Amino acid sequence: MRVFVTGATGFVGSAIVRELVGAGHQVLGLARSEASAQSLREAGAAVVKGNLEDLDSLKKGAIEADGVIHTAFIHDFSNFVAAAETDKRAIEAIGSVLAGSHRPFIVTGGILGLRNDGGLITEDDPAPGFPRASEATALSLAETGVHASVIRLPPSVHDAGDGGFVPFLINTAKTKGVSAYVGDGSNRWPAVHRLDAALLFRLALEKGTGGSRYNGIGDEGITVRKIAEVIGHQLNLPVVSITAEEAVGHFDWMSRFIMFNSPASSVKTRELLGWQPTHPGLLEDLDAGHYFGR
Repeated sequence: MRVFVTGATGFVGSAIVRELVGAGHQVLGLARSEASAQSLREAGAAVVKGNLEDLDSLKKGAIEADGVIHTAFIHDFSNFVAAAETDKRAIEAIGSVLAGSHRPFIVTGGILGLRNDGGLITEDDPAPGFPRASEATALSLAETGVHASVIRLPPSVHDAGDGGFVPFLINTAKTKGVSAYVGDGSNRWPAVHRLDAALLFRLALEKGTGGSRYNGIGDEGITVRKIAEVIGHQLNLPVVSITAEEAVGHFDWMSRFIMFNSPASSVKTRELLGWQPTHPGLLEDLDAGHYFGR
């Protein structure tokens, strides 16, 4: 299959490209720069020059492909609403090309915050359409004849090279001199290894059904306190509890996310696609040392 991948040189997207190429698929990767284009060529992929705001480049990639995997997102949490709107327009542009065909379109969504009552988030729990509209947009396209489905990723997609939420917590601990959690720290985050996530995208491309939600979950829920304790141990820093009011000053934009209690299940996803995570969990990955320069 010839697959167009947005975000193809990103942390998750680059692993998906390697997974697809290794399985015998041809890959077209979206590249914003010549450096990104060269990285894609070295990975065995062809290149479509463009970005999320260049809708013509997105349509070009989709036209040339037998399927599309959309992982690109502008991770600007200071202007999240605008980033979400850019993502929505990108999904709609790709969907306009795929309408009426059986070509699969896999869209990336997020799982943190879908529920905050401590109950397991399942594939049957819908995501709200605002501010991030990835899931709602993809599933609305599915209702109009696009073979679109959604893979929902947890807050921690971990592996060497991670630049997301957990590295932010580590850098905050270094800056503040303590590794903190809020309240009793019993709220839980799900997680998945990047290579397990990449396999899930391939399986959804090959075997998925339109209109489906898939949960990319390895660890169902790790307490934020435990994450803070591992970070404190690795950095030899005190581990402390702070109040919700103190969290804003301590964690900045992360203060909202650090308090989510969103454990999640992937039982249905595993049954439908035959997916089985095999790589280290988040705590094991943290203990390996590469998050701390070792």
